[in-house]
Amino acid sequence: MSGSLWLKPGATRDALPQIPRQRTTEPAPAAGGPAGATALAADPLDELADRLDALAATAVHPDEIAAILESDGMTDDHIRLVYGRADSFALAEDLYARTERRHPAPEPPTAAPWHTGLAGCLLRGLVFALPGLAYVLGAPLLTGPGRYGLPPGTVPLLAGAVTGWVWNQALAHRAYTWLGLGDRAAAVRALVTGAPAGALAGAAVAVAAAGPGERPAALFGAGQALYLAAATVLLVLGRERALLVALAPLAGAVPAFHYDLPDALRIALLLLSLAATTGFAALVLRPRRPGGLARGRGGPPLARSLPYGLFGLGSGVLVLYAGADAVIALTLSMGPAEWLLHRFRAAGLARLRLLGTTDEFRRAVTGALAGCLGGYLAVLLVLATAAALLWPGAAAVSAPRIASLLCVGAVLWLGLLLQAFGAVSRAAAVCLLAAAAQGLAQAHAPAAGPLAAGAAAAVLGLLTRALLVRPTAHRG
Repeated sequence: MSGSLWLKPGATRDALPQIPRQRTTEPAPAAGGPAGATALAADPLDELADRLDALAATAVHPDEIAAILESDGMTDDHIRLVYGRADSFALAEDLYARTERRHPAPEPPTAAPWHTGLAGCLLRGLVFALPGLAYVLGAPLLTGPGRYGLPPGTVPLLAGAVTGWVWNQALAHRAYTWLGLGDRAAAVRALVTGAPAGALAGAAVAVAAAGPGERPAALFGAGQALYLAAATVLLVLGRERALLVALAPLAGAVPAFHYDLPDALRIALLLLSLAATTGFAALVLRPRRPGGLARGRGGPPLARSLPYGLFGLGSGVLVLYAGADAVIALTLSMGPAEWLLHRFRAAGLARLRLLGTTDEFRRAVTGALAGCLGGYLAVLLVLATAAALLWPGAAAVSAPRIASLLCVGAVLWLGLLLQAFGAVSRAAAVCLLAAAAQGLAQAHAPAAGPLAAGAAAAVLGLLTRALLVRPTAHRG
């Protein structure tokens, strides 16, 4: 899914030989000529052009044809021997020059695989944000002396949450990979084994990180780990509505903004929501046939899911530094963010079919990227303003605070976009470096903290444009 730079160093278009469109042959010998004399054999390039005509006619750059040739197993030695061209790029230039551009008419939007409904994405954004009410209900459980300058009970909670983010991001990638291969049983099997292991790991880390007086916070962290694992199952398998029903008891946190609820009621609402989420996940993972879940092929390497977990770590740490009201705005914005990601992907595919030159495609994709990113930041700005006004104890709205939040939002959206195009390792590296810089700034120079997110947003913006203006990035 990610694009590749197909031009080799030093290979320029002006240096490549140009081949005429019409095939030339020697005239046939006159009657009475030497016995066995015949016309020259057909140019093998003409035969190759006929075979690749449908693919070459839709290419917007010779590099796409070079990619097809290399994926077909053609080596440079074979190309020099059979076609008399220096390499695959020279051969691709010739094929591109002699093939007329013929782009098919765009398909209806509903037929494109990257179109999705706004309502479904908004629902996902809601189920991402509702768990924040659990921390309002569980506030009395966060007790202890407080460490590292953090509020009481925060250390075990954060330790378990970060563990869950890393594990469940990687697990979700592996399950989605199986779903993309059309093997739902294998995706379910990955979740059956991975989700309980992730819940156990998150709970163990939360308990291990608890200090004196933080046992209630450790128990809350263990419940949080179980919820993250169960919610991952439901979201990956498309059961957002079931998750929304399971989170409904958390609406009892709304009166807690203004009234002191009994601890027994708070704990009962938390346990009811946790039990419902876990129960729905168990029902979804239940084998549908008596034989259980049969084992299939080995699937993608486990190491391929690691960058997704690291991206979850880096982006999660950046979000934590944004503040409670900002976290609410960011999580609510994930629904529109997902919809805009689909919109950009669909726009790229449509322009790939409609436009005939690389420059036109590059300008159109750059405009679509700017429009989608700008639309997401506008939504985030509205949500951040509303959260700052409604969330109890939120910091006052200010230009530096809003700018910092928008930078974090840009990092998240651009990172998710790179992840969707298969460039997750680069996104993870930038997010991890930004999170480390943010942590150092928070400890030694808090005023410089927003600079880390701003620098990360700028780097990801340049990286995204460099990668996604290539037509080959949108193939497949």
